Formats: sequence, structure tokens, C-alpha cells
Amino acid sequence: MRTYIGTHQVLTAVEFEELALGFDELPLGLDRDLFRGPLTPESPEEQAAREAVAREVIAELAAQGEGGDEIAAWDALYADALTRTVPFLRAARDADRSTQAGEVAA
Repeated sequence: MRTYIGTHQVLTAVEFEELALGFDELPLGLDRDLFRGPLTPESPEEQAAREAVAREVIAELAAQGEGGDEIAAWDALYADALTRTVPFLRAARDADRSTQAGEVAA
């Protein structure tokens, strides 16, 4: 299936966002991969380091929010919510893999 915006065929998710939302680059803000994790496998050491940095960033944003920076407070809430999406995504992926493995083994 092909996706078009206007007369332009969309080939990637980034391109879709750029065309649909009208900007050339992703907006400045939080690095979603820092909080949710990359969509590719990472080593336990990489995951521990990423999660440690993410916790520090969330704590810093929350402190700025308590100091009166409303945007930082919202960013802290968003980043914290992103950290909770990873187990759900991984659980769904792992369930799908175990279902496929069960079908192959049967």
C-alpha cells in the first residue's frame, strides 16, 4: 500500500511527519529513544546507561517544573510516560515471537 500527501509519495515515517505536520525536521525537544529505548536490541550495559541518563534528565526536568517552568514539567511527565511504554512494546513483540515459534514447533 502506498501513502501520498498531496502528490508526494511518502516513503518513511519521518517523511510522513514532515509532510503531514509541515516541518522539515523533527521538532526540538525530547529524544524519545532515550526514554523508551531504541526499537533495536541493546546490550544490558547500554540499557543500564541509557536508563540512568533518562532518570537524571527526568529528575532535572521535574526540578525545573517545580521551579516554575511549565514546559519542563510537561516534558518530565511525557518522558516519564515514555519509560512505561517500553515494557508494553517488548511484551507484545515477545508474545508475537513466542506465538510464531509455537506455530513453527507444532
